[in-house]
Amino acid sequence: MAAASQSSNGTKWHDFHPELGTGPVPIEPYISRAYYEKEQERIFRKVWLNIGRIEQLPNVGDYFVKGLAVCNTSILVVRGKDGQIRAFHNMCAHRGNKLVWENGGTCKGLFTCRFHGWAYGQDGSLKHVTDEQNFFHLDKTSLALTPVSVDTWEGFIFINVDPRPTEGLREYLGEIGEGLQGYPFSEISASPFCWTTELKANWKVIKDAFQEAYHVSVLHHRTIGNIFGSETNKYSNAIDFRLFARHGRVSLYGNKHRKPTPIESYSQRFGSNLIKHDFSPEKTPKGVNPTRNPDWSIDGNIIFPNCLIWVSDGTYLMHMLWPLAEDKTLWEAHVFYPKTQTLAQRFGQEYAKVIFRDLLMEDGSTLEKTQSMLASGAKKQIVLQDQELLIRKHHQVAESYLNAG
Repeated sequence: MAAASQSSNGTKWHDFHPELGTGPVPIEPYISRAYYEKEQERIFRKVWLNIGRIEQLPNVGDYFVKGLAVCNTSILVVRGKDGQIRAFHNMCAHRGNKLVWENGGTCKGLFTCRFHGWAYGQDGSLKHVTDEQNFFHLDKTSLALTPVSVDTWEGFIFINVDPRPTEGLREYLGEIGEGLQGYPFSEISASPFCWTTELKANWKVIKDAFQEAYHVSVLHHRTIGNIFGSETNKYSNAIDFRLFARHGRVSLYGNKHRKPTPIESYSQRFGSNLIKHDFSPEKTPKGVNPTRNPDWSIDGNIIFPNCLIWVSDGTYLMHMLWPLAEDKTLWEAHVFYPKTQTLAQRFGQEYAKVIFRDLLMEDGSTLEKTQSMLASGAKKQIVLQDQELLIRKHHQVAESYLNAG
């Protein structure tokens, strides 16, 4: 259900969502081993997970491998001879060895196990068994790679490790997926850049940091100053929140009157708006700046459980948070740009990468410290304010999965 716009008479966003409550949130979900194991079983092994983009598989035989510690598996994704993208558990049917060890590449023939030489086709079928005559009643048709449900949306590759998913990808994404249809993901994805790191922090501690702009005026005041704030919006309060069944969106204010530094001016002049799309209300996807506010700057699309896609005009950012333990996470931060046509455009992109890197380092500086103190036991609860609505929404959705059994 989408929230109405916040009124100017003191109404808070939580007033539109009384089902979320306004009380403290328990710390246990951030530190408990038992809670993490329930998340593994009842969330990550049941829902659709974004693991890549189609640009990673442009040609027949192209593949990549995605380790999913939170699901205790490794996933092999390959574009077959028929052009279809398929996904499999990356496991040989003989003795269980990991079939493909590389992160990615092109398979021109068969995927061959390095242990005993069993080989599989791009469709997952078992093609060759070494010394086959010495096996007993071997039925190769039943020994194919174990398939994993896979589907694509706007060029993103999603998988679901549940052997019998209860719903398709589009049904799972619902309104947030429909709202982003038509955004030029494929054009902007021509020039991706990614940072990855392991943090000693629960995955939700990291996710929480990118679901609100409340921290911007404090943590990022030296890096980006008042880009998302002004004299009339000192704390970067959001223009709009939209909450859906599982997912959510926040639209941020942009300070058009901010005076950029000389290097920022140069970067913006030659490096931004590389795609000259018409972002008029008539041609903008309905889920991008849904209120059509002229002061809009960027939307954060929060796809449950662990995917955050921030879209603006000409670029988009993405965070993927892969739990490794109750207090350890693999954090992937992606930034996507269109292919540059000039050196000046390339400079603009490189400068933007530096700013993004510095922002990530500032965010990262708080996360392990937060985790260590959550685990101290000094407090049992945290408190949230109105602009942290999406954090509260996450806890509600997570509890619905964990309590469903």
